[in-house]
Amino acid sequence: MHTLCAQFNLQTTKSGTQPRIGAFKRIVAFIVTSAALLMATTPARAEIKVGVSDWPGWVAWYVAQEKGFFKKHKADVKLVWFANYTDSISALSSGQLDANSQTWSDTMGPLAKGIPVKAVLANDNSAGNDALVVKPGIKSVKELKGKSVALEQFSVSHFVLVNALAKNGMKQDDVKIVNLAAGDAAAAFMTGRVDAAVVWNPWISQIEASGKGRAIFTSKDMPGLVPDLLVAQDKAIQTKRKELVGMIRAWFDTMAFIEKNPAEASKIMAKVVGMSAKEYQVFLPGTRFFDAKLNQEAFGPATSPVSLIGAAPTIEKFLVDNKLIEGKPDIARGIDSSLLAEALKP
Repeated sequence: MHTLCAQFNLQTTKSGTQPRIGAFKRIVAFIVTSAALLMATTPARAEIKVGVSDWPGWVAWYVAQEKGFFKKHKADVKLVWFANYTDSISALSSGQLDANSQTWSDTMGPLAKGIPVKAVLANDNSAGNDALVVKPGIKSVKELKGKSVALEQFSVSHFVLVNALAKNGMKQDDVKIVNLAAGDAAAAFMTGRVDAAVVWNPWISQIEASGKGRAIFTSKDMPGLVPDLLVAQDKAIQTKRKELVGMIRAWFDTMAFIEKNPAEASKIMAKVVGMSAKEYQVFLPGTRFFDAKLNQEAFGPATSPVSLIGAAPTIEKFLVDNKLIEGKPDIARGIDSSLLAEALKP
C-alpha cells in the first residue's frame, strides 16, 4: 500500500537492498571506458524506466504490458518493481528512474525541495480501499471521542482519520492514537485491544466478514484526496516525451480492458503480487480507476472533486501540521497536463 508521506514511514517498511560500491579504481575505469565505447557504437535507446509498487492502480501497468498496449502505442517501457514503495520515490528523486508510480502527497516532499518532477497521469483514487473500522456498538465517528484508534502514523490511514474527525467537528486530540503497522492495527482491532482502526484491504473485508467491526468512514467519503499518479522527471518529459505519451495512451486501453475483462485483468494483476485472482478482486471495487475523462478532470480546475489542484491544500496542510515536509511545494510546477492533451489528440 502507498503511504501518505513515505519519507517518514521508513520504520514500518523493510529497507531495500543497496547496490555494492566497488573500491577498485581500475575496475571502475574499465567499466566507464567500456560503457563509453558501447555508447559510441550502439544507437541510443529511448527506453523509459518506470517504477511500480503494490497498489491496484499501479499494478495495472502490467496489464498494459501483458496485452501489448505499450507496443501498440510505440512506447518502449521498462517496468521496474519495487517491493518497498519508499525506495521508488527516492529512485525517482535521484534520477535513477524516468518516472514513478506514487501518490500526490508523496510528490509534495520532492517538490518542496525543488526536485524537478511532474505529475503527468492520474491512475486512480482510493475509493474505499482505506477505511476507519469500528466495533459494532459504535454508531458514529463522534462516539469515538476518548477511544483508542490503531493506525500507521503519518500514513494514508492517519490522513483518513484526520478527515473523518474533521468532517464531524473533531480533532486528533479527541481520540487516542495507537501507532501500529497496518497488519498489527488490524490484529489489535480483531482481538478487541482497541476500539477502532484505520486499515486497508484486504483487512477491511476480513474484519467485516468476521462480524467484529464495520467501516464507518472510507476513502470514498473523501473524493479526490488520495490520488495515485504517474510522476515523471522533467528531463524525461523533455527527452522521452514520445514514450510517456505512448504510456498514457496505453493506460486508456488498459482502462477499457479492465472494464470489459475484469476477471482476466485480476488474474494478470494477482500474479504480479503473488495472490489468487479471487483474492485480488477485493481490491478492485475500492479503486476508482481513471479513464481519459477523469484524467481531464484531475488535471483541470479546482472545481472538480478529483482535481489535483483542488486536493493540494488539504493534503499540504496535513503534511505541514505533522511536520512531514520542509518548505512549501510549488503545486503548479508539479503538474504537466500537456502530455495528457497530446495523448488525447486523434
